[in-house]
Amino acid sequence: MPHPQLLQQLQDVVGQNQIIINKQKSRRFRFGWRTGGGDALAVLKPQSLLVLYKALQVCVKHKVIIIMQAANTGLTEGSTPSGDDYDRPIIIINTLAMDQVSLLEQGQQVLSFPGATLFSLETLLKPIKRTPHSVIGSSCLGASVVGGIANNSGGALVKRGPAYTEMALFARVDEQGELQLVNHLGIELGETPEEILTNLMTGNFAKENLAPSDAQRSDTEYQHRVRQVDENSPSRYNADPRRLFEASGCAGKLAVFAVRLDTFAVAEQEQTFYVGTNDPLVLGRLRREILQQYKHLPEVGEYLHKDIFDISAQYGKDTFLSVKHLGTDRLPKLFALKGRIDAVCKSLPFVSSHLSDWLMQLASRFFPQHLPPRILQYRAKYDHHLILKMSEQGIAEARTHLTGFFAEQEGDFFECDAQETQAAVLNRFAAAGAAMRYHTLYQKDVGDLLSLDIALRRDDIDWLEQLPEALEQQLEMKLYYGHFFCHVFHQDYILKKGADPKEVKKSMLELLNKRGVKYPAEHNVGHLYEAEQTLKDFYLTLDPTNTFNPGIGKTEKNQRNCSCQH
Repeated sequence: MPHPQLLQQLQDVVGQNQIIINKQKSRRFRFGWRTGGGDALAVLKPQSLLVLYKALQVCVKHKVIIIMQAANTGLTEGSTPSGDDYDRPIIIINTLAMDQVSLLEQGQQVLSFPGATLFSLETLLKPIKRTPHSVIGSSCLGASVVGGIANNSGGALVKRGPAYTEMALFARVDEQGELQLVNHLGIELGETPEEILTNLMTGNFAKENLAPSDAQRSDTEYQHRVRQVDENSPSRYNADPRRLFEASGCAGKLAVFAVRLDTFAVAEQEQTFYVGTNDPLVLGRLRREILQQYKHLPEVGEYLHKDIFDISAQYGKDTFLSVKHLGTDRLPKLFALKGRIDAVCKSLPFVSSHLSDWLMQLASRFFPQHLPPRILQYRAKYDHHLILKMSEQGIAEARTHLTGFFAEQEGDFFECDAQETQAAVLNRFAAAGAAMRYHTLYQKDVGDLLSLDIALRRDDIDWLEQLPEALEQQLEMKLYYGHFFCHVFHQDYILKKGADPKEVKKSMLELLNKRGVKYPAEHNVGHLYEAEQTLKDFYLTLDPTNTFNPGIGKTEKNQRNCSCQH
């Protein structure tokens, strides 16, 4: 076995049961939720923050690559190895066991450990009628709170912008190759790493009446920014220099131990409006009027094109039913089980490596129609669908405006009851996984799945892309959905058999560049996108020796013996 001394020291630190060396057992940690993956010497699952720090010390001593990972639900391969062209062994450190969340300032803020999920945070805040920055996402299950911060994730909530904080506890490797623990939580925890981490783990710190600080714990400027519909830049995107700060946007170039975040009041009253039209310009005008004229911003504004509606309704049905009947808290464990089953299937001859997908798809067919009649009627009538959720005084404001707006514009709307609201949101939620399911089941008949995550200019009213005929001929299917008021869209393309995915992606990105589009918008660069120079510079500042997650954003993978020139 290679590197026996390193592996023995890591085993001594984390424990024999918390280190995975077997390739089959480690596969689900080494390969991405959608695509990508590679080899790793071992996967560590530390059970405490102090053990995590000691494991980092061993890794830094041996000058190995460290890839930090939580739920591994990313869509751009950012929390797994990528290929086999690394110059050092790779150690993956999975943080899910460290999932503690503490309420601060009577729940106005929270302190989250690296393995805490949005589900657990939502559950903790629900009794005190507070909510986190993001709720159940648009694309993945079990996402971690720290993962959202590290990726500047945006989510579906119009008022809150990208996940952001300037208050974090993290470890970095400095220019001399030394491991540093940096406490910018604004909470007194002690002096040494052992004191800091022990006090944090045991809850031995003040949780109320904390010292005032000018540091931000959320994007407090976003509501003003998203309303600026005449600006020729996006409202949010991953490489926005405004929102790159230490842990925020770090993309795994730091080992984040905890983050301090704002929470938000839950609305006392909400109402969902379901909007349909056959003219995309109608939705463009509606977006501008709502953002310019409404006193109260929407809570949610989610868009689906009819094609992704259909794919989600058929191939996301099992996800829809699982969330509806089992709740969100059980789903991460179910998807982890699915990952283990798929890993076993890949090692068995004559067994489909996607057996679980086939079985879940088959099982979903035995359940009755899950979408309410009025939503299905709108699908039959309209190509473009908008799920608009308003709260408090904004409900009457939207009701009056929509009535007048559609008296003059093509399209219509209705007010959802509770069942219709749940169904509309879950059908939107299941969309990304449904596109992947469709491609998985029919990959022998179609080409690659190309996923783009884009942020349009705020002033782009002609928002729906028009592709040249030569590019259209390369596509089997175009699937559009996204966060409409933020002008952030997820665009999945299923290519025709034989189409060159690299050439198609190159052509797509050239068209986006001409339109002033930024990409990626909220899933970060991972190993699929080249980082902008400002982002590369940020990564270099955080990780001058290239110890953490090398190669991210198509940067170099080799170790730097840090003179740290560009």
